[in-house]
Amino acid sequence: MASPNVLELTTDNFEQEVNSGTLVVADFWAPWCGPCRQLSPVIDRLADQFAGKVKVGKVNVDENSDLAIKYDVATIPRVLMFKGGDQPVFQHVGTISDAELSQVINQHL
Repeated sequence: MASPNVLELTTDNFEQEVNSGTLVVADFWAPWCGPCRQLSPVIDRLADQFAGKVKVGKVNVDENSDLAIKYDVATIPRVLMFKGGDQPVFQHVGTISDAELSQVINQHL
């Protein structure tokens, strides 16, 4: 991951991170997914922009298939946002611009 502000979200740490009370942006992706690679710089920039205010992480669906199943992630990339619990407050399938994602993040802060 390019940005040091992007967390690697896994089965082991996912529940702890999303239940932290902080807004969490989770990018469900896979290394073989072209659109996921297009979205990756957007996620990196947002992680840097919102560092200290929002947790931004990536969930590799190949390595964490149980999380993909739990959140019914059949199509990637998929961005889910969580705030204070394990039910998403926002969900988007496909690529999304910095501006659109920033606007949604600001609405949930």
